[in-house]
Amino acid sequence: MRRAFHGGVAAALLLFPVASFAQQSFDSHVHLWNGAESVADYEAQLARDGQEVSGFGAMWFGGPNQALAGDPEAIRRGNDGLIALARAHPAIVPIATVHPYDGDAALAELERVAGLGVRVLKIHPHTQKFDPADPRVLALVRKAGALKLVVVMDNAHIVPGGDSEKLFNLALQAPQTKFVFAHMGGTNFRFWNILKMARTAEGLFGNNIYFDISAIVTLVADSPLAEEFVWTIRNVGIDHVLLGSDYPQFSLAQTVEALDKLGLTAEERAKILSENGRRLFMSDQ
Repeated sequence: MRRAFHGGVAAALLLFPVASFAQQSFDSHVHLWNGAESVADYEAQLARDGQEVSGFGAMWFGGPNQALAGDPEAIRRGNDGLIALARAHPAIVPIATVHPYDGDAALAELERVAGLGVRVLKIHPHTQKFDPADPRVLALVRKAGALKLVVVMDNAHIVPGGDSEKLFNLALQAPQTKFVFAHMGGTNFRFWNILKMARTAEGLFGNNIYFDISAIVTLVADSPLAEEFVWTIRNVGIDHVLLGSDYPQFSLAQTVEALDKLGLTAEERAKILSENGRRLFMSDQ
């Protein structure tokens, strides 16, 4: 039952060869702040810009919907609204949220949404106002890993204390959990070259860190940092990098255009554009 409402997307993927999706994107980072209205606006923008998606990871919180601690019932309602949207729109991969500081209530909600078919969790240290180094965060992400949920966390590097360093250590402590660090560290993306070194330390790193390059790719594509950014995504591993638009702040067209300016190989582009996201968010783990 967990994955029932993804059946339409999974079946569609099986009906066509992989090559048929060569020009489509998987957008891993879409905010649906206004529910069905946001879905309609996003799809209209895709049509205007001539973009096609094989699926998109969608979250309901962020922007005006903060999902703060202390009101787990409101978070539950938000998750239910997103799950209902995913049932009505098979291209949506729903990304639920909880607040780590809600303790047992957060863990129970995680189990509930996993039972309803959700396979991705998003938590946001900055907007939800929590410390990634808090023990309650570690308990939550370990639980998510046990339930086979991918954990997306904001990594724009705007949290005091250096969120890249804290997220790296969190991932080391939860090696059975797959993480996607959104925005790849922002302008601090250089930090993540540490993964190339971490892989050489036996028993240290479980290779469970992925990134989306939403927002940051639009900033660096025309900048003096572009070559260094490409060097970084190759060091972290092309198979571990996902495309995301961060709609409505950025459009998918802007993001794809920026990606195309990086001078990647056709194989690298195809993996980031769609293959990596569909494999991580839409296939059985």
